[in-house]
Amino acid sequence: MPLISESDYRAPFLFGNPHFQTIIPTLFRKVAGVVYKRERIDTADEDFLDLDWSSVGSKRLCIVLHGLEGNSGRPYMRGMVRALNRRRWDALALNFRGCCGEPNRKLRMYHSGETEDLQAVINHASALGAYSQLALVGFSLGGNAILKYLGEQGACVAPILRAAVTISVPCDLRACSIRLEEFLNRPYLKRFLRMLRGKMETKSLMAPDIVSIAGYDQIKTLKEFDDRYTAPLHGFKDADDYYSQSSCKQFLNTISIPTLLINAADDPFLSPSCFPTKEAEANQNLFLEVPKHGGHAGFMARNRDLEYWSETRATSFLEQHSQA
Repeated sequence: MPLISESDYRAPFLFGNPHFQTIIPTLFRKVAGVVYKRERIDTADEDFLDLDWSSVGSKRLCIVLHGLEGNSGRPYMRGMVRALNRRRWDALALNFRGCCGEPNRKLRMYHSGETEDLQAVINHASALGAYSQLALVGFSLGGNAILKYLGEQGACVAPILRAAVTISVPCDLRACSIRLEEFLNRPYLKRFLRMLRGKMETKSLMAPDIVSIAGYDQIKTLKEFDDRYTAPLHGFKDADDYYSQSSCKQFLNTISIPTLLINAADDPFLSPSCFPTKEAEANQNLFLEVPKHGGHAGFMARNRDLEYWSETRATSFLEQHSQA
């Protein structure tokens, strides 16, 4: 029963508000000391993935996945990479298709249930022969992809993969899409839709007979976006089919390596179904930690290292379940 009954996270004074925790790091946090070296790899379907490496000459590598419309340059990504480097881990920040600053070649993009590209990156890193062990860290959408991937792999997961940490994960995609429609969450929803519009405009130029942005401004919810774009571009019947197949919650019981899931109780994006207590009780490899505060991918902290609590906690978990 690896339920962490009481988290040690305490929000800084005046930062207990979940919206402060969600917004302030995104707008104002600066993370110094991270230098990436970019590598482009080809995918089996003749597309590409851009990988940003931050290496310290370690035999241990952590692959880090961002959230919806994020990239390797987001403060939460750079903060995690810096924390990993400080503990003598190499880090590989994966930019999902279309999130590297350059459109990808295919109509296919990325989505919450996409695990083929993650597998390709794991295979690529393993084939280098430079690492004795790998770990995974994912935020939000990226966390959902990791949990789904680990559940799909089950006991067949590659032995080199030792542990994983996921943060602010929408384990139930349909319920979270509804949660984003709530009044206080509408600014986030509008921001996501505005950012996604640029990708759809690019796709419409690639294949105007398949993708159109006519009437895009009439889309008011993520479900409407997923019905119109995500589902048909990735082989799903509709948004509900996409949510049903891609939500990680149904895959948690078969995770076979130590995996930490951190979801703040006050996360404005998450529904009650995103706190899988029963699944954690049933799986000795799934550790569920629910801090009272933290917002969505927030977990701000005050310390001399300028390190957020989620970074300290994630790296501590990986250190605990890895071997030097």
